[in-house]
Amino acid sequence: MTSTTTGTVTTDGTRDGTTDVTTRDAPTATDTPTVGTAGTEAERLRRWRLVLGGGGADGTGCELRGRDAAMDGALASLYGRGQSDKDEYTGRRSGGLGASAPSVARWLGDIRTYFPSSVVQVMQRDAIDRLGLNNLLLEPEMLEAVEADVHLVGTLLSLNRVMPETTKETARAVVRKVVEQLEKRLATRTRAVLTGALDRSARINRPRHRDIDWDRTIRANLKNYLPEHRTVVPERLIGYGRAAQSVKKEVVLCIDQSGSMAASVVYASVFGAVLASMRAIDTRLVVFDTSVVDLTDQIDDPVDVLFGTQLGGGTDINRALAYCQSRITRPAETVVVLISDLYEGGIRDEMLKRVATMKAAGVQFVTLLALSDEGAPAYDREHAAALAALGAPAFACTPDLFPDVMAAAIEKRPLPIPDMAEQR
Repeated sequence: MTSTTTGTVTTDGTRDGTTDVTTRDAPTATDTPTVGTAGTEAERLRRWRLVLGGGGADGTGCELRGRDAAMDGALASLYGRGQSDKDEYTGRRSGGLGASAPSVARWLGDIRTYFPSSVVQVMQRDAIDRLGLNNLLLEPEMLEAVEADVHLVGTLLSLNRVMPETTKETARAVVRKVVEQLEKRLATRTRAVLTGALDRSARINRPRHRDIDWDRTIRANLKNYLPEHRTVVPERLIGYGRAAQSVKKEVVLCIDQSGSMAASVVYASVFGAVLASMRAIDTRLVVFDTSVVDLTDQIDDPVDVLFGTQLGGGTDINRALAYCQSRITRPAETVVVLISDLYEGGIRDEMLKRVATMKAAGVQFVTLLALSDEGAPAYDREHAAALAALGAPAFACTPDLFPDVMAAAIEKRPLPIPDMAEQR
């Protein structure tokens, strides 16, 4: 059913003032008898009652029962203001979920009963933001009840340093569940796209017989077709380089771990593990705030990488790039991916000079303002423009587009930059 309610939740995960919330099993307008004026009026009052949230001033005179009442109670616990009745989950006379982990766990179970997963995730984020539930995320009971997604992982990682030992194993299980879902979604296509890019970038024109790319060789020599012999004379051979026998490309993922970049850190860690699994790519993973941490030795396990980060704090991009630059041994075969909102706390001019130096040496430099499904975040437009002037345009990238961006960088062709206007 689609019922209208006051709050900040929509079915597509966006936020607004008064919106429609899709429920799973509540009666629909087509389920409710509407024969005659009385039935239509009752349904209209029921919907308005859900919109207004109850109270003496709603003016509907409509009393909700059954699932409608339970759904209204779950919404009121999060979005209600100044209710006269005690809250079902806390026993208090005002909105909020209180500080009891079992009560919150029950609330989480209820909203999963009444709403689809996409709405549940938005309501969870709203609960954390509006009601200060960060401390409750440290309780194992709540973690077991929560609907896991990238944003919850970001919240858990931000609380990693204060999380009690009794909760850490549960938190790791939640994070691993999300990571495995992302790997299942992203790994196969990433490997396929990048393997093709590596093959194309490694092709040579004087190959040994076993390295000849016959499909491309035939297409390149069709003008030399001899009809009388029904054959093509291959004047120019095109072959694959022997990429599998030695590392041909180096990729450095340099990730800003400030609090606003939480989703990007999660996705980048998953992609880092996928890239590290490819023998033709030597992958380094570096995270930074005002300090720099090299997590390359943990890159095979994204969960270890994520728990090695410390979301929040300042930002020193120049210092991070200085470290990455010191680890580059073959600039012409290296791709550096900076993932940051570009709010630099270090030395701006030095940062730009460092990028210019790397590019002059042959490094392919990619700047991603975000690596997430949520479009362009707030970012430093002056720094983004300065990088674009150096030939390193900054743009937000969805996880599904990331393999194509990396393939273009490996082949040294123009990047598939999305329309920034659509991301805002």
